[in-house]
Amino acid sequence: MTLEQQDKQYVLQTYARDYTNFVKGVGSTLYDENGRDYIDFASGIGVNSVGHGNEKLTQAICEQAKNIIHISNLQVIEPQAKLAQRIVELSGYDMGVFFANSGAEANEGAIKIARKYGETKFENKRYKIITLEHSFHGRTITTVKATGQESFHTPHFSPYPAGFSYEKSIEDVYKAIDDETVAVLIELVQGEGGVQSFEKEEIQKLAAHLKAEGILLIVDEVQTGVYRTGEFLASNLYEIEPDIITLAKGLGGGVPIGAVMTKHKDVLSAGDHGSTFGGNYLSTSAGLAVLDVLEGLYESGAIAEVHLYFEQKLEAMAKKYNTLFKKEVGLGLMRGLRAKSSDIQGAIIKNSLKEGLIVLKAGRNTVRFLPSITISKNEIDKGFERFEKAISSL
Repeated sequence: MTLEQQDKQYVLQTYARDYTNFVKGVGSTLYDENGRDYIDFASGIGVNSVGHGNEKLTQAICEQAKNIIHISNLQVIEPQAKLAQRIVELSGYDMGVFFANSGAEANEGAIKIARKYGETKFENKRYKIITLEHSFHGRTITTVKATGQESFHTPHFSPYPAGFSYEKSIEDVYKAIDDETVAVLIELVQGEGGVQSFEKEEIQKLAAHLKAEGILLIVDEVQTGVYRTGEFLASNLYEIEPDIITLAKGLGGGVPIGAVMTKHKDVLSAGDHGSTFGGNYLSTSAGLAVLDVLEGLYESGAIAEVHLYFEQKLEAMAKKYNTLFKKEVGLGLMRGLRAKSSDIQGAIIKNSLKEGLIVLKAGRNTVRFLPSITISKNEIDKGFERFEKAISSL
């Protein structure tokens, strides 16, 4: 039985898989079972923030696994407390942190915090949450409903929880607010929605308005956080102070972890929320190692340097192949090239893999780039050489 046959017989077929079998990774280079190398411009959809086989992360995982991998949250967990402090200090916000296992779980936590806030802080119950079209907030029943893409709201999984609405633009949010609105949930750069960033001024204006109205601002930083867009948080880059922030993806460098942090530290009380695995010894030890690596690179200016280098390469591609691309989009190492059609987008992704390069699909016909934050200039150069080969025949 081949690996493909095994997968198709025993694994639920919820993914449109490619069957390249990767067996090793070094930095931002992956190797398949035949020894062929691939430049990784996807990093597991923004998860492998410090690349493959990072020595500091690997050592932290191994050392922790020798001692304790997991106990329940009924006992204090030292690396969890340390990681919470580290996240709060790096963010610059006075917040408390709850740990989960994924971005969807982090967003579920954010929604629960907002709902309880709306129940307890107002004379009349507030429960409605406004999100934006093209947003993506997770795959659970509730976070699917929070996602502003109709294609996700299929009747197969209905009925969905009530209380979510979607607006076309930031300007439309103001008109949608009513006396039952408790929060606005946004991504500062929409990932699945086409790597679309919002203007700093319009976000700052919205944040000020929501604060004046007593409505919570929730920022989904599952993909934008942990230095992906330049600062520790995209919220820092936009110079706003949200009420609630969610993190996941790059925080564990490949070990599953999610986090929701809020300045409303008194809203949830014992028993309101929980997670069996969330914030255990292994995941939080991994998170501490990831932040050790990335904070050092940020302080030295290396992150800003690699962001600029990658951006310049992408801009050159967009300009040279303007018959294929409308524009270059995104921030930091969360980037995209907006193709002129879905056929072009699909062909580029397929051709790139043939040339030994992994890139991603995103909405609005976007070819998405999410390399590890530790990617080298040499790997960037190699990757774009292969990318140009992939698109030159189109």
